[in-house]
Amino acid sequence: MGIIINLDVVMAQRKKGLTELAKDVDITLANLSILKNNKAKAIRLSTLNAICKSLDCQPGDILQYIEEPE
Repeated sequence: MGIIINLDVVMAQRKKGLTELAKDVDITLANLSILKNNKAKAIRLSTLNAICKSLDCQPGDILQYIEEPE
């Protein structure tokens, strides 16, 4: 997939750990870890909204599109 999730980068920039973000967003550590490790196939907009609110960032800070070779 051409969408890259840079959640780990933004978390490091904001100095926020996985456990703290999971509590803020009300998501399980397992699901947040899947997002953080770029293994997710989908993300709810409500989850993305909560992550952006907690990390004080924009969705574009977390999501990046990279064109894949055909």
